[in-house]
Amino acid sequence: MAGNTFGNLFKVSTFGESHGKAIGGVLDGCPAGIEIDFEEIQKELDRRKPGQSAIVTQRKEPDTVEFYSGIFEGKTTGTPIGFAIHNTNQKSHDYSHIKDSYRPSHADYVYDQKYGFRDYRGGGRSSARETASRVVAGAIAKQFLSSIKINAFVSQVGDLKLDKHYTDLDFSLIESNPVRCPDQEAAAKMEEYIKKIKKEGDTIGGVITCVIENVPVGLGEPVFDKLHAELGKAMLSINAVKGFEYGSGFEGVRQKGSEHNDQYNSDGTTKTNESGGIQGGISNGMDIYFNIAFKPVATIIQPYETIDKEGNMVQTKGKGRHDPCVVPRAVPIVEAMAAMVIADYTLLNRTIKL
Repeated sequence: MAGNTFGNLFKVSTFGESHGKAIGGVLDGCPAGIEIDFEEIQKELDRRKPGQSAIVTQRKEPDTVEFYSGIFEGKTTGTPIGFAIHNTNQKSHDYSHIKDSYRPSHADYVYDQKYGFRDYRGGGRSSARETASRVVAGAIAKQFLSSIKINAFVSQVGDLKLDKHYTDLDFSLIESNPVRCPDQEAAAKMEEYIKKIKKEGDTIGGVITCVIENVPVGLGEPVFDKLHAELGKAMLSINAVKGFEYGSGFEGVRQKGSEHNDQYNSDGTTKTNESGGIQGGISNGMDIYFNIAFKPVATIIQPYETIDKEGNMVQTKGKGRHDPCVVPRAVPIVEAMAAMVIADYTLLNRTIKL
């Protein structure tokens, strides 16, 4: 199976399945001499782990990471950093009913057709549990990028949309509620809505907004490796993501060029930031901001019709422990992927000129 490595110089390869013994990865290309805050890495994992609130899956996993290489006396050595997170709370029998059938909008059917075999326990390799390994790598990338600030938050759940611009929000409030929305009033409404959807045995989608501050001018490569293209690839690789837009995004089509152009100040900054901090695929020093759309979780705890391996129509029902809305737990994943892209392009930029 290809496609398990992300990055150019700062790159991570992940391994493991949702119901296997462990998941983990190897982070290669991390510079030597970075002092590692292990508590901060665990804190990032705790933000993603299941069972943290009433509006997420109740699978109980401590998600404790163990490092096996690449770190000595608290600092990176420049060699590959190997790590693993052991699975401790699998309930594989919850998936025995789909052993020979396919869940709608899951990867079950396409995996079976592509490989002629699939791990049906929680989706195997296609499970979002794989993203815990990305969070570890991203947490290390954040420590490498100590001067660059990356904040993601939930800006929409279903039709409930945060109507404030990110510059009017207090990012310190993101972790003050289980939805991870930096507006308490909006967060309360979103939380109640998710609980309602959960009681119905259904799921709902949402949007995460990410803001990257203090990015230097010059990150990104021309033509095929534009910074926004790599950020888009990173975000679209996250489970359940259906869309990515940066800067003015799709709303920009409503503006005229005279309205949309970011006029310069004498110091090279711009009066507006419709470009989202990226011009010509290269960072311009302004805040980078983008939105990621997540679909409703495909597993619903309701009866539904599907097909089995023989092509017969069968009736079944979702079982097990699943998120009614994925966006609250996806916030640290978005931050991790953004951090890895910025770390990778920071290292690439050091090869451009003396």
